[in-house]
Amino acid sequence: EVQLVESGGGLVQTGGSLRLSCATSGFTLDDYAIGWFRQAPGKEREGVSCFSAYDGRTYYADSVKGRFTISIDKAKDTVYLQMDSLKPEDTAAYFCAVHFAGSGYGCEEDIFGDWGQGTQVTVSS
Repeated sequence: EVQLVESGGGLVQTGGSLRLSCATSGFTLDDYAIGWFRQAPGKEREGVSCFSAYDGRTYYADSVKGRFTISIDKAKDTVYLQMDSLKPEDTAAYFCAVHFAGSGYGCEEDIFGDWGQGTQVTVSS
């Protein structure tokens, strides 16, 4: 059974940093695609950053390019999202998700079939 458990959210001031973690189990970090998504109150969920082990490609939303970095620690079965220079508009619930459908999907939300419970990030102005 695939399980994803996010942690690392919290309250931070504008310009600060947080590192989110997504502990994975039930699959090996070999053939997969994993992503971070976020949803702010009253807004649709959006893809923030996704990585595909099928083709080695990484995707970042334009709003986070240069500020967020996705990384994988295979030894710990954990995926990270390093978030720097945080802005109030980054405030949202952040989720990690995984799919095993192959390459070429980027951060297409509908293809991701397994999701964590989310962790809240709040950036104060």
